Amino acid sequence: MPHKRHSKKLLNTKGENSGVGLIANKDKDLRRELEQCETKVWDALVAGDMDADAAALHEDFLGVYSSGFSPKADHVNQLKDGPTVKSYNLFELRARPLGNGHALLSYRAEFTRAQCDVSETMYVSSIWQHTAKGWINIFSQDTPAKE
Repeated sequence: MPHKRHSKKLLNTKGENSGVGLIANKDKDLRRELEQCETKVWDALVAGDMDADAAALHEDFLGVYSSGFSPKADHVNQLKDGPTVKSYNLFELRARPLGNGHALLSYRAEFTRAQCDVSETMYVSSIWQHTAKGWINIFSQDTPAKE
């Protein structure tokens, strides 16, 4: 089954189209830029592409997950045996500038892990830093959604 690309549909908490996220997001260009960067990370997880994953993450990247803290090496090395995600969709994307050259992207992710048929949902917040080479991910925190 091919993986699903990210969704541009914004939903309110009841799952209805609201458009509130677009109105609240004053910088749509920033959201689009960060969305493209974030999907590169997800696409690397789907493809099992360690090089693409490493290219998207800052050397000092820190991930905060239910399993604990994760530096860049751990995030990249999870792909040494191949893909970790089968499919994904991203919803309710929101971008916020955090100051000079930094921005936050927050969203809800629905995904299926590789070798699994059960979909999971989590909320993700990623901090991106703008460099001469473009945006690079310096921090990400995943919060499992309540069932």
